[in-house]
Amino acid sequence: MTEAERATFRDVAAVGEFRALFAAQLASVAGDQLARVAVSILVFSRTQSPAWAAAAYALTFLPDLVSGPLLAWLADRYPRRSVMVAADLARTVLVAAMALPGTPLPVVAALLTGVQLLNAPWAAARAALLPQVLPGDRFAVGMAVFTITTQTAQVVGFAAGGLAVAGLTPHGALWLDAGSFLVSALVVRFGVKHRATPHHERSRTPWLSGIAVVWRDRRLTALIALGCVSGFAIAGEAVVTPYAAEIGGGAVAVGFLLAAYAIGNVIGVTALTRFPPVRRRGLLVPLAVLSCAPLTLCVSNPGVPATMVLWAFSGAASAYNLTASTLFVQSVPDALRARTFGVAITGLRVSQGAGVLAAGLAAEYLAPHIVVAIAGALGMLAALGAGWWWHKATRQPAR
Repeated sequence: MTEAERATFRDVAAVGEFRALFAAQLASVAGDQLARVAVSILVFSRTQSPAWAAAAYALTFLPDLVSGPLLAWLADRYPRRSVMVAADLARTVLVAAMALPGTPLPVVAALLTGVQLLNAPWAAARAALLPQVLPGDRFAVGMAVFTITTQTAQVVGFAAGGLAVAGLTPHGALWLDAGSFLVSALVVRFGVKHRATPHHERSRTPWLSGIAVVWRDRRLTALIALGCVSGFAIAGEAVVTPYAAEIGGGAVAVGFLLAAYAIGNVIGVTALTRFPPVRRRGLLVPLAVLSCAPLTLCVSNPGVPATMVLWAFSGAASAYNLTASTLFVQSVPDALRARTFGVAITGLRVSQGAGVLAAGLAAEYLAPHIVVAIAGALGMLAALGAGWWWHKATRQPAR
């Protein structure tokens, strides 16, 4: 298969190492969902405080904001399979300690922070390994499989996590979470080939080199900017509860609206892999703009079914992130892939967090449907600006 040929899901599934990485990803996603639900319920059961329960849930996301640039470089200094196995084993121990009855809540919080910090080197090592396991267009299809898996987990994961916690108690769910990380470590250790260390970093601040590489390459900064457009596209999630109430829906409508975006994204990613690589690249900027365009129609305050359709279209167009992330990883030398990927993920997390926060604050003064429409309009402008930057960057020689 040449670099320009379109790969299929069957081509990807035929690679044993990919199957191992996919199984490890599936175990980690399931473990993360269990941990978020279990810790939140555990904290609430001890404190009876919704605020502390919400803080515990937020703690499962916040470490990602700093761990990307600070820890992802480990996957460039040490063999990537070893980094993934070590991170999984460390998370197994930390979650097992959280599962012990009587563990003080401050200790649980510290252990949870450690678990989340280890996500960065694990994800960076997997992202850097994938182009070696799946060369050419197989890499893009492999990324699509991971995206579909994650989005599907968001649709069903929290419900399954709640059932697991109800059946096993929070401590039992945490033990199951620890087991999922152990399974991931074993699958990677025996299912992925050992590859030598990609780069011997001599710098005393290797985490800064990833930021420097991204800063100096206009293509990489443009791709990150395009990815950050999702911070506008997910604004609806921040105000989904008051939005559903405003249009005459309740808790059921909240679930439907959240699921609509994720289902749309799964459909969009699957459809995008049907196009040849050159066509996907040509659709990068138009899809980024279209990911926000349907949200502007929320200004008419449509009902639940119409809003679900609009959000599903937004999710489908957001499949452009598959192309952006694939181009980003392929544009970086192997020795620097992990640390630059960590920088990109941090930028994405910051933009999404800022978008959710800004939408929530705006909803204090404006109707939720107006907030979503404004976010869509601003997102379209941001996508056009990032697209112009990408067009300008690709016309110049790469550094």
